[in-house]
Amino acid sequence: MLENNKAAIWIGYVLSGLVILFMLLDAAMKLVPIDAVIAASTELGLPATAGFARGLGILALACTALYAFPRTSVLGAILLTGYLGGAVATHLRVGSPVFSHLLFGVYLGILLWGGLYLRDQRLRAIFPFRTTP
Repeated sequence: MLENNKAAIWIGYVLSGLVILFMLLDAAMKLVPIDAVIAASTELGLPATAGFARGLGILALACTALYAFPRTSVLGAILLTGYLGGAVATHLRVGSPVFSHLLFGVYLGILLWGGLYLRDQRLRAIFPFRTTP
C-alpha cells in the first residue's frame, strides 16, 4: 500500500524533519546553555550545572545525527526513544502536567517513528500495515 506512495514518503520526511529541527533546537539550547535550561533542570531535580546541560545537549545532538542519516536512522530512532523516555520519566517523577509536559516526549516519539515508518521501506517490510486479516 505505502511502497510506491510518494506522498506518504514525503510526509515521512516532513515529520522526520520536524523532529530533527526540534531536537537540534533542544540540543543547541542545552549546549549554550541558556538560563531557562538551568532553571528547568533545577525544577526537575536534575543537576543545575552548565556541564550537565552540555552533556545532555551532546547526547541529544549525537542521537539526532544518527536519526537524520538514512543508514543509521533506525539506531538513532531507538536511541532518541530512550532519550525521550528519560524525559517522560523525569516529568512523571516531579508531577508535571500530563498532556503538556509529561506526554510531550510520547508525542515526539510518535512523530519520530511515524516519520521513519513512512520514509523507510525496510521498516515497513518488518512491520507491515495490514487492512485485512
